[in-house]
Amino acid sequence: MAINHSNKSKLVYTLLAWGISGMLFFPILWTILTSFKTEVEAIASSPSLFMFSWTLENYSDVLARSPYFNHFWNSVVVSFGSSLLGLLIAVPAAWSMAFVQTKRTKNLLMWMLSTKMLPPVGVLIPIYLMFRDFGLLDTKLGLVIVMTLINLPIMVWMLYTYFREIPHEILEAARMDGAGIKEEIFHVLLPIALPGIASTLLLNVILAWNEAFWTLILTAANAAPLTAFIASYSSPEGLFYAKLSAASVMAIVPILILGWFSQKQLVRGLSFGAVK
Repeated sequence: MAINHSNKSKLVYTLLAWGISGMLFFPILWTILTSFKTEVEAIASSPSLFMFSWTLENYSDVLARSPYFNHFWNSVVVSFGSSLLGLLIAVPAAWSMAFVQTKRTKNLLMWMLSTKMLPPVGVLIPIYLMFRDFGLLDTKLGLVIVMTLINLPIMVWMLYTYFREIPHEILEAARMDGAGIKEEIFHVLLPIALPGIASTLLLNVILAWNEAFWTLILTAANAAPLTAFIASYSSPEGLFYAKLSAASVMAIVPILILGWFSQKQLVRGLSFGAVK
């Protein structure tokens, strides 16, 4: 009876997992299929999911109308640039909070996390004016700085959690052997926490890649990433659903491929320290 009950529980959980996965993936599937439809079929009142005239016209029109690869390169530079810059700041910050704690460490962590609860529009005007005065509007450097700042609290929190799981005795042994702060971080801490650092980097890349609010506000043409590329297909003349879907697919496919090939590393990093 116990075996049968266990099998039934596994079946229920498996079906539940597949059901949730299907619901999450359905909008992506709908977007992909719509990108192969004509505009008339895309706006039909009773659209067919699979039975339609398949066409690649939307993709050719998108490539002909917009410099897709320029937007793609901007997304790569901004996403990976902000992630690497964020790591340079977050690693020493998380190290100091994890291993050199004070009475205000937890308050500082909570304050950093609370900044993520602030609506971006609340700081829009001062950031825009500062970027205008420093000549950072519509530049990749400006977007790298913004993406680093908005995702830095999450990076520090994640790295702090990973570093707290590392036994202090390992670092104390390194100090007894004469290791300084630099050697302690680069030769002891980073190799041990590499899975957590990799998952933090990957998560930040995804967050920066998908950021739309600041990219639409702070860019025009030169530094516009793929999120602005998608938004360009919403015009006063109306929405072109088929072309908009094609642009969306071209924007999400690179990050989906990255997530697919790095999923093991991401899961390993997110579960780092879960089992002692």
